[in-house]
Amino acid sequence: MEWAEVDIYTTTEGIDVVTGTLTDLGVSGFVIKDSADFEEFLADKTGNWDYIDDDLMGLKNCETTVTLYIPKNEDGAVQLAAVRSAVAAIKAADTEGRFGRLETETSSIRDEDWANNWKQYFKPIEIGEKLLIKPSWEKIPDGSGRKVLEIDPASSFGTGQHNTTRLCLELIEKHISSGDRVLDLGCGSGILSVGAMLLGAEYVKAVDITDDSMRITRENMEKNGIPEQAFGTQKGDITSDSALRAEIGTGSYDLVCANIVADVLIAMSPYFGEFLKQDGRLIVSGIIDARLDEVLEAVKAQGFELIEQRNLDDWNAAYFRKA
Repeated sequence: MEWAEVDIYTTTEGIDVVTGTLTDLGVSGFVIKDSADFEEFLADKTGNWDYIDDDLMGLKNCETTVTLYIPKNEDGAVQLAAVRSAVAAIKAADTEGRFGRLETETSSIRDEDWANNWKQYFKPIEIGEKLLIKPSWEKIPDGSGRKVLEIDPASSFGTGQHNTTRLCLELIEKHISSGDRVLDLGCGSGILSVGAMLLGAEYVKAVDITDDSMRITRENMEKNGIPEQAFGTQKGDITSDSALRAEIGTGSYDLVCANIVADVLIAMSPYFGEFLKQDGRLIVSGIIDARLDEVLEAVKAQGFELIEQRNLDDWNAAYFRKA
């Protein structure tokens, strides 16, 4: 199997944030290079050594880097998109620049060629009983009877290939009602927002912390024929901005969806109910097995009743109703 090396540039302070996010995305191994390790080594007076080898000397002035390896196949393509989106989200939230430049570099794949190099891995896929997701370059035969959601791989996570997106769309299909007002928190590429509209929503508000997500979501809405008056986008962090929460709308939505990672879902949990109407519904996804109980308990503690839970290859999604 061929592998691609992905470097994420950060700072010593940013290591825990980056590696924690990667772990939530299912990345189980990475390599860290940090000049602070060299300083710690020199400060250890108990060490018994006569020389410093070239690998360790290379740490002296290095930029802090978290490196991971992804397979050059379909799963790797999806994982790369997820990693890039997650790093972009960390960078957008790091307004003080504490975590460095937060850029990713991939050996053997030039950024400008990324989409073309991975096109072979993105094929039409059926989701649930009603949706078919396809990239723009793929043709599908007439008469499939499914609603076609067109979306291309980009820097923002969400092409339908990842298990968390699939689980979330399946739950939306099952539990959405015609005419629902839907709030998509952490919208990424806007795939859940588009899917909700195709499945019968009357209006969708898409929220994320990056400008790229806002732009790409609007592009994907237009690409799928969603009229401007049927959706809105809002940039910001609901966990720290009460004015943003008020602007999004208290008690305005029938269904809230959040396909993010465990830590963010837990941080958002006190605010989900604020946006929902009486007896409103909540779908959360993006949860690895190891964090599932923690997320479920955090949401239930806010007065939600767990109705349904789904799992697919170590990833989880859950459907709640506001008590």
